[in-house]
Amino acid sequence: MGSRTLLLVLGLHFTLLGNIEARVCGLGFIANESQQCDDTDECKELDSNPTCGSNAACYNTYGSFYCNCLPGFRSTTTFKFTPFTGECKDLNECLENPPVCGSNTICINTIGSYNCQCQPGFRVTYNGHCADIDECNETAGICGVGGDCQNQKGSYSCLCHPGYSNYDNKQAQCSVLTCDQFKANETPGQTVPGLAGLLSLMRNSCLSLSNSGDAAGGRLTGEVLLEHVFTEMDGLLSHVILNNSREVSGLLGTMEDAMRLIGPQLRDNHTTRETNHTATELAVRRGQTQPTGPISLANDNARLDTSWETATGNGTYPGFALAGLVCYKTVERSVNNSFQYLTDTDTDTATATASKPNYQISSKVVTAFVSNPATDHLTQPVILTFKHLQVRAESMEMNYTCVFWSEGRVHEEGGAWSRSGCTKVTSNATHTVCSCSHLSSFAVLMALYPVQNTFELRLLTWLGLSLSVVCLLLCILTFWLCRSIQGTRTTIHLHLCVCLFIADLVFLSGISHTQSKGGCGFVAGLLHLFFLGSFSWMLLEGVQLYRMVVLVFNTTIRPLYLHAVGYGLPLAIVIISAITYPDGYGTTQHCWLSLERGFIWSFFGPVCTIIILNTFFFIITVWRLAQKFSSLNPDLSNLRKIKVFTVTAVAQLCVLGTMWIFGVFQFQEEGTVVMTYLFTILNSLQGALLFIMHCLLNKTVREEYCQLLSCICTPQKKRYSDFSTNNPSSSQSQVHTQYIYIYIYIYIYIYRERESERERERERERERERERERERERERERERAHFHYDNLLVSLCVLGVKAYPEHRGVADMMTSPIPHNARLYSPSLFRPGSVENVPYEPGWLCALSRTLTGSSAVPVGELFQ
Repeated sequence: MGSRTLLLVLGLHFTLLGNIEARVCGLGFIANESQQCDDTDECKELDSNPTCGSNAACYNTYGSFYCNCLPGFRSTTTFKFTPFTGECKDLNECLENPPVCGSNTICINTIGSYNCQCQPGFRVTYNGHCADIDECNETAGICGVGGDCQNQKGSYSCLCHPGYSNYDNKQAQCSVLTCDQFKANETPGQTVPGLAGLLSLMRNSCLSLSNSGDAAGGRLTGEVLLEHVFTEMDGLLSHVILNNSREVSGLLGTMEDAMRLIGPQLRDNHTTRETNHTATELAVRRGQTQPTGPISLANDNARLDTSWETATGNGTYPGFALAGLVCYKTVERSVNNSFQYLTDTDTDTATATASKPNYQISSKVVTAFVSNPATDHLTQPVILTFKHLQVRAESMEMNYTCVFWSEGRVHEEGGAWSRSGCTKVTSNATHTVCSCSHLSSFAVLMALYPVQNTFELRLLTWLGLSLSVVCLLLCILTFWLCRSIQGTRTTIHLHLCVCLFIADLVFLSGISHTQSKGGCGFVAGLLHLFFLGSFSWMLLEGVQLYRMVVLVFNTTIRPLYLHAVGYGLPLAIVIISAITYPDGYGTTQHCWLSLERGFIWSFFGPVCTIIILNTFFFIITVWRLAQKFSSLNPDLSNLRKIKVFTVTAVAQLCVLGTMWIFGVFQFQEEGTVVMTYLFTILNSLQGALLFIMHCLLNKTVREEYCQLLSCICTPQKKRYSDFSTNNPSSSQSQVHTQYIYIYIYIYIYIYRERESERERERERERERERERERERERERERERAHFHYDNLLVSLCVLGVKAYPEHRGVADMMTSPIPHNARLYSPSLFRPGSVENVPYEPGWLCALSRTLTGSSAVPVGELFQ
């Protein structure tokens, strides 16, 4: 407390002393030791905290001081000022007049000063002035080999030779223009219908840029050219189908060349266009120095990531740099079969197997291009990201691969997909990322690897098909030799089994022998013919059942008609298919029909049609069978037989139809192990099923089998008992005994054949009797119908006479002659005594009505039986 009070007292003392001195010496002076007033140097006292500021100098005067601004600064008031009357602000010497830097210079103001620089195109000489630089002499080839340099004050311009252009950038190098690439007779695109207009447009634009004098009309801007190109391309892709790889190469090449020509003419640095069939994004950079940094171009289906260094390449600047990405929305359908040059050695995943995969386009086709002319071997690869056409993840049976459209590798064929220089970086169910060391048109393929034929699958195929072949052979022998079951339906079953027997034999022996293209195509043709034949005979069976149940008349069909449909129709389909697309028979995996161009539907189309028709026939047959069973007098034996026929036919169609449902997936690229096993099992069961349904379940056939077995086994037992005795006999007697047994066997065989023939004749007679009974039943139905009709007619007449006897119109009708088509049944149909004396003469209906009306003992409602 004491020290704080002491300090306060001392402070007050010094303050009072200062005030006393100030009152004694005045402001700007200070009292010395002798109590005389000396001048105060405010500038020194204020050095630690300058009153004039950092941009001014302080000057002391007697009894006062003033401030002056430093060079490069100017007072806001007078030249001499105090901190209370002004301050120093920076002086912008570049705005002074006359200019402080002289001509051809650029003045750059700084805080408190300025700098002078020479304008572009000038440089400082030894005397400090800016003189023009002659770029044409100092930089050789500044305009390139295709241009002449003209020096200008502070600049220069390049005048391009004919055939060269700098795209109106006068200080850019002149690059060569290849206008001949847009000639219709110089490009592969000449084969594309509708491309001539686009080629002519681009050629005229190119000629106008080259100043060759051949240009037709004025020059179009880059934006107008771009709209014209997309309009032409949309019209082309909406109406024209690209039929071969040469047309595809022409289209892709023309589009890329057009974008390279249009890109440098665009005003904006970034341009995006999207139409119904294309989507394009372009990026352009212009300047005296080469641009650097990443580039990213994208649309809904693909993305390009590269750099401006890659886009420029080794090209010299000044000039321009261009990068672009074009996506085609419909072209993938035209290039979904050009996979002949994809080799297994290029496979970039571990899922590759010894079998060559099937390929399918899994993305949109895109064209990536840059202004760098040397894009065959890029030092830094470009990254392309594709969106899949369908969501599907990779598996052991499928993987994605990156490809590009190669024209030079197969120039004589127009082009094909190749993997060279492209690798897959990563892939998931929706996108695939590719890295490519060159630029072209790109896409992602789905490589579908066929199911490998394991030992178990091969064993199952051999055992199952062998069983099927044996059963089908037994069916053929039964239908051919067993005479007691001969008929139209048996003939159909015989040829059905023959077709399946040959098809299974060919399938077993040649389905996987793909080494010889001709032999494989022949095997595929045989399979096509006989599998179609089996379905044709099944169609005939459905027609036969329909005739037996619905159309009740003679159910036999002439063999000529049967063979015309059973063999003629499949043969015609195979011939037409072979003429239309001969390369469709045989693939790299199976000797079967190719999936390219939808050729597989030359088999599945008729098969689906037959299944639909047979389903219709069977539905109608079952419906009519149900009606027959519910009728008053059904022919139960015949109906039960037809019912069995229908059930077996439906079961047969189900097995064969189901087998080829799995066969669709078996021979597709998406074939799986499960589908392969199901197809093999059902293919093996069809022969056994036919044998069981048409042979073992048929009582007549079983009896024939028993007779055959008894004929074979009984003589052997007798011979064994006769010739195994111990009594010796001569060889001659043994021979005679053998002949006797042979004669007996022949006699028994002939007797049984005759009995069988008589039994068949009796069966035919029974069939004819059943047919006559059906005809009588139909006649009775017709009689009942006419009876009801006449009943109604007579009733109307009776009621008319009784109700309106005085009506002249009714009387006239009653006295009219008998119509020529009138029918009147015997009076026995009516109640006895009521109409027995009705005369058949004019006025018959009136007489009949009067007779009926006069019979008061018989009511009208009880006149008819």
